[in-house]
Amino acid sequence: MHNDSLVCAHRTHPFGTKLLVKNLTNDKEVIVTVVDRGPYKKGRIIDLTYAAAEQLGMIAKGVVAVEVSVYPDKGVPYALDPESLPEIDFEEHESVTDNDDYNAVWTKQQRNDTKEIAQNLIKEDKSTVNSTKSSEVKKTQPTTTKNKSTTITKKKRR
Repeated sequence: MHNDSLVCAHRTHPFGTKLLVKNLTNDKEVIVTVVDRGPYKKGRIIDLTYAAAEQLGMIAKGVVAVEVSVYPDKGVPYALDPESLPEIDFEEHESVTDNDDYNAVWTKQQRNDTKEIAQNLIKEDKSTVNSTKSSEVKKTQPTTTKNKSTTITKKKRR
């Protein structure tokens, strides 16, 4: 339970039930949702979050006499009336061309064209790679460095 939410704990009502809680001392009301079980202390019927208790004006007292009733479910507040919705026409429309063979041939032709373009690009790519490799390869004189002798010593095992 989050203290900033308008929720409560009740022993018998199902989870998700909206309850109208009325403070009998000052007639303030709040609508809360059941999200937990409890209270388990004798003589108490509902546990409220801080936000709900604040709206009822019971923060200073802590425990007050309240009246709990199920809040009537009025459905979805934004649902539209089905009679006010426009009627949708689901007629089937004819395709632009009735000749399916034409579409199939066009698709095959398009595939062939795409394949040719791809092959040409690969050939061009290979030729440019080969030409750049041959132009970049230059023979260089070997550089001479002094050979440093390194000695490797084995450590004795203990």
